[in-house]
Amino acid sequence: MQYPAEFIQAIPKADLHLHLDGSLRASSLVDMAKRSGVELPSYTEEGLFEQVFKSHYNNLGEYLNGFQYTCAVLRDLENLEQASYELAIDNQNEGVTYIEVRFAPQLLMDPSKGVTFDTIMHVVNDGLKRAKTEYNQREDVKNGDKPPFNYGIINCAMRMFGKKGFSPYYTQLFQQLRDFEPMQVIRTAAMELVRASVRMRDDEGLPIVGLDIAGQEIGYPASKFKDVYEYAHENFLLKTVHAGEAYGAESIFEALTQCHADRLGHGYSLFSPEMTEDPKIKDPKAYGEKLASYIADQRIAVEVCLTSNMQTNPSIGDIKNHNFKHMLDNRLATVICTDNRLVSRTTVSNEYQLAVDNFDIPLHRLKDLVAYSFKKNFYPGAYTEKRDYTKRNLAYFDKLVAKFGLSE
Repeated sequence: MQYPAEFIQAIPKADLHLHLDGSLRASSLVDMAKRSGVELPSYTEEGLFEQVFKSHYNNLGEYLNGFQYTCAVLRDLENLEQASYELAIDNQNEGVTYIEVRFAPQLLMDPSKGVTFDTIMHVVNDGLKRAKTEYNQREDVKNGDKPPFNYGIINCAMRMFGKKGFSPYYTQLFQQLRDFEPMQVIRTAAMELVRASVRMRDDEGLPIVGLDIAGQEIGYPASKFKDVYEYAHENFLLKTVHAGEAYGAESIFEALTQCHADRLGHGYSLFSPEMTEDPKIKDPKAYGEKLASYIADQRIAVEVCLTSNMQTNPSIGDIKNHNFKHMLDNRLATVICTDNRLVSRTTVSNEYQLAVDNFDIPLHRLKDLVAYSFKKNFYPGAYTEKRDYTKRNLAYFDKLVAKFGLSE
């Protein structure tokens, strides 16, 4: 079915896998770098798109290269507040009514300069809250014509970091814990992050809605962070895990069984048996099928990032080869997400358009995709509030279907 681009732009959408440090405006990155004295390969948008934030990448390492520049400018609190505000605005301008912004606060912390965890969380929330307040004061929102905008924050612990260069906080932590094994330092940082997240949610009312673990999957399995996720689980902090992006289905299994994952980030390898490496799995194809059936039955949502997957895994080749088709065929609860708006040079509308242009998605299935993005989010409020908010967004979807004269 063909959908007008104007319709895709207008429908209410949610982005649940959205990295703050990968989603700056290119123009703002240039301005922030000049203001903060951060060296860039180019100080023009065109130059950055040519040298750093490309339309295609050769591998994951090249894809991640740009984060050194975005993280550097975001250690300035003025820049961080601006980036948070602009990210919300950019989403609002393309019909996105709910976002869950994720980032690793410890990558931005610089304790010697007073850039602490608490300070960073307040600054990010200030930017997002300002954009929310402005949008919800619009007349078409106040009179009920359009759904209001809302957001949550997901804090990411890092699967790995080294003794130097990742951030001032991580460098200092390695110095303080110099007699620890590297993995002990990494897990200590993750535990500190989840404890601080729960504290700020409970004591200061910040909309910190979830925990994520990001970074290199290979060599740093989710099971190493079981105690961190147990703490989140015991304190009603919802959980997502980067799993199945660059490693086999066994990584997804660990996220579910060891980390109580409520959602899965990417989950691509679920239908790629050739990515399975565990010798105990004798039939990787059957293993993936059984796991997929379990995920579908339990309605565990998969955060699908089409453009990002194509860029970090060029071997996929054509978009029609993406495992999204298998996710649809197996009736998984899939949520369309961007991953990184700048690094992947995409938007939520672009991702939806990519999906409907290349896969069989009739109108009722498109509504399912939209519904999953609201039903499976980590809404910062009571379940009854989330239900009402979801109904408002889906009613607006139906209104637009009628306006555009669409039918099956």
